[in-house]
Amino acid sequence: MVRKGKVVLAYSGGLDTSVAIKWLAGKYNMDVIALTVDIGGVTDVPAIIKKAEKVGAVKAIAVDARETFINDYVFRALQADALYEGQYPLATALGRPLIAKLLVETAQKEGAAAVAHGSTGKGNDQVRFDVSIFALGPGLTIIAPAREWGMTREETIEYAHKHKIPVPVKVSKPYSIDENPWGRSIECGVLEDPWTEPPEDIYAWTKSPDKAPDKPEYIEIGFEKGIPVSLNGKKMDGMELVEKLNVLAGRNGIGRIDHLESRLVGIKSREIYESPAATVLLKAHLALEAMTLSRNQLRFKEKVAGEYADIIYNGLWFSFLRENLDAFIESSQRFVTGTVRAKLIKGNCVIVGRKSPTSLYSFKLATYDRGDIFDQRDSASFIRIYGLPVKIQSQAQVSTGPKQKKKTQK
Repeated sequence: MVRKGKVVLAYSGGLDTSVAIKWLAGKYNMDVIALTVDIGGVTDVPAIIKKAEKVGAVKAIAVDARETFINDYVFRALQADALYEGQYPLATALGRPLIAKLLVETAQKEGAAAVAHGSTGKGNDQVRFDVSIFALGPGLTIIAPAREWGMTREETIEYAHKHKIPVPVKVSKPYSIDENPWGRSIECGVLEDPWTEPPEDIYAWTKSPDKAPDKPEYIEIGFEKGIPVSLNGKKMDGMELVEKLNVLAGRNGIGRIDHLESRLVGIKSREIYESPAATVLLKAHLALEAMTLSRNQLRFKEKVAGEYADIIYNGLWFSFLRENLDAFIESSQRFVTGTVRAKLIKGNCVIVGRKSPTSLYSFKLATYDRGDIFDQRDSASFIRIYGLPVKIQSQAQVSTGPKQKKKTQK
């Protein structure tokens, strides 16, 4: 089908989206508007804009969405303790709904009938983009060139070379990389073999743990209602704090994740992540919650965390269920305020201290030393709380066996 008019393409400056500009213009005879959404991790926005125009975009737009991403997406996930399959902090997955939202808004502003993204038909991002776009702009046509052109990774690189499209990958290093402040993902190439150890040259944010400093580095993170607000006693906005923590944790070898992941399209995929700040903040947040939330709150919130992670991973950010869970999470965070001290050492983040003005911990109740105010005799009542048909007897009342008759002398 030959389409005409405008299409807004989510443009990263990478291989697939650079090829997509040329391909969309040729295949569908459409004017391509390249939209670059900076949620952090974009090193040179002016260069990306210039590249989009050089490749063939009729217009190139950049949107600075870094603070929105950290405050409205990342920190919501942090408050929820969202970690997909217990490993993945959801960096890429969290960025997609925001990019989709800005795609729809830009298409409406520019009078475009279609939007496009560079996701393949085998990955999760196609669903995240498609579902979010359909929810926010149901009248828009969605085009996913990489799903349609049927080219392999090598063929896509050859297409780029043929049309003189500069790309940052080579056949010898065909890695697909996505990054934002919450994490960096690397896939493809030799990483597709789950038996092969990832080569050191794929990492950019983290030192190898065996080459990290031998001396531990201590840090303190301040939280207010579950949101990190200070690092080592200095107040910071969200973006600055995350970026600085990426450096601190990364130089100590923290944040490398090798995950054999269950994609929502039904296949397993080997993913490598670098998430230094996310790794530390998630551990610190959990430690503070353990001090400020009751046992029942913690148990239920653990279930919510898994559900929330699945919602993000599966592209259902713009759903009523996510909004419903947000209400519970926000309520649960009312008293999650305090400071957590962590020791960073050779790939490990160890929580070594925590304090809070709303702590549920009482030294006088917990101690076994002098000053203990816990009356251990009260513990017998726990049997009655659970309604067990057990009669509590004092030691003096406990029978040691059948009574023996006294012998009498005849």
